[in-house]
Amino acid sequence: MSIEIEDIMVYKVITIEADATVRDAAKLMNKHDIGCLIVVEKGKPIGIVTERDMLKRVLAESRDLKKIDVQEIMSKPLTVGKPDMEIESAAKIMFAKKIKKLPIVENGKLIGLVTLTDLLRIQPQLIKMYKIFSSTLAPKRMKKVFDYYLLIHPESERAAWLGKESGILGKK
Repeated sequence: MSIEIEDIMVYKVITIEADATVRDAAKLMNKHDIGCLIVVEKGKPIGIVTERDMLKRVLAESRDLKKIDVQEIMSKPLTVGKPDMEIESAAKIMFAKKIKKLPIVENGKLIGLVTLTDLLRIQPQLIKMYKIFSSTLAPKRMKKVFDYYLLIHPESERAAWLGKESGILGKK
């Protein structure tokens, strides 16, 4: 039995209009304690703005948060998934595009969001993908997520499964 994205995605996705300022975006992200916002124009998702976008395209360049629109720094084109796709397919897209957040769209409407962390929490098979991709294909920031959720917590149920049953981390 496979798990579909709609089974694990977050349904309440915080959005921001494309012409809002980066300062507005930062305030909204802080208010909701989140790391990204989906950028919309007339209700349609057109991009994503992440903490990394703000760091690289605003703060690192010492630009004024109040004078820059979100659409100037957002990542685009927006890569999206579908609610009925299997989580393995979502993971493949995320690896191929080197992204950690995948908005879920149905009939042109944003209905959810799934993150790499969401996938790792529920799908031990992704560990096999990690071993394949981590050495050469995954950027450092993706590897950090894998390492944190899979390797840092040796007391977790997943670590026990990895060590004893699967043989992925060695001893079976």
